[in-house]
Amino acid sequence: VQLQASGGGLVQAGGSLRLSCAASGSIFSFNAMGWYRQAPGKQRDLQRDLAAAIAADDSTSYADAVKGRFTISRDNAKNTVHLQMNNLKPEDTGVYYCVTVYQTQRGGLPLHTWGQGTQVTVSS
Repeated sequence: VQLQASGGGLVQAGGSLRLSCAASGSIFSFNAMGWYRQAPGKQRDLQRDLAAAIAADDSTSYADAVKGRFTISRDNAKNTVHLQMNNLKPEDTGVYYCVTVYQTQRGGLPLHTWGQGTQVTVSS
């Protein structure tokens, strides 16, 4: 399974960006998909850096810092997850990585894979 992320870029504070992450490969079902944000100069922390996630039942969760500004959604037909980011702030700057937890067959062990990351830069 491979993830292809897109949609990053440079935007002024208060602007918007939409990230997309398309999954391809042998996927039976998704357990969850999410976006992690790695801040400049910091190592990725799996607990601290989760920005948003969406589960198989479409329930969503967000980091407190992005609640009300970011929206995660999923297009099941295209195996794609989106992250709509509004009212961006300079502290949102970082490399955004998508990740998915999935199964390749019914009852199979959950597996995970990461996308390549896409840079988001918010200028003040």
